[in-house]
Formats: sequence, C-alpha cells, structure tokens
Amino acid sequence: MKKTCKICKKILRGRTDKLFCSVGCKNYYHTQLRKASNRAAQQIDEYLKRNHGILLELIGKNKTQIKIYRTRLEQKKFRFKYHTHFHINSKGKMFHYVYDIAWMEFSDDEILIVKKS
Repeated sequence: MKKTCKICKKILRGRTDKLFCSVGCKNYYHTQLRKASNRAAQQIDEYLKRNHGILLELIGKNKTQIKIYRTRLEQKKFRFKYHTHFHINSKGKMFHYVYDIAWMEFSDDEILIVKKS
C-alpha cells in the first residue's frame, strides 16, 4: 500500500516515514494547525476576561469579599468551567481563581467571591 501526502494526496516517494510531498504542503499543514490552536486559545482567553469582568463588577472596588446567589452569576453568563487555577484551603474548600479574584461554592445557591489583595 502506497502512502499519500496529508494535504494533496499525491503518492509519496522517498523515505518511508514521509508525511508530505513538498515543503509547501508541510508548511500549509502546520500553518492551519497553528491557526486552529490560536483560535481555541483566543476563545478561552475571551471567556476568562469576561468571567474576570463579571466578578470584578460584582465585588466592586472597595470590597474584598461578597456572597451572592448563583443565579446572579448565571444571569450574567458567567462560565463556571473557565478559571485560571484553583486553591484548596485548610478546611478543604476549593477556590476557583480567575486571575486575582476567586470564587467558591458556599452552598448550593450561594457563591463567595474573594478578591486577593
């Protein structure tokens, strides 16, 4: 069975581990791969920035923490799935961070938002 180029489907000649028939096909493949990867990263970054903006708006400039209802975040289209990192405190509670602001599920209905100072 003869191998074909990943891009143009021409029959490959030469080395047995060859994937592309030319430098042009190879460059095209990797350019498209980078574009797809960059689009995904940009989309996630937009979600993170939006989440951060929502948390910042709710907590305000002068407060360090606030307790709100989960529905309020959901109304503002907060995406709970997207956060930058998390921290588990000494009591076993998990804080989900979006850059410098964290949120924790306080109960089924309430969310605690904490701003790192």
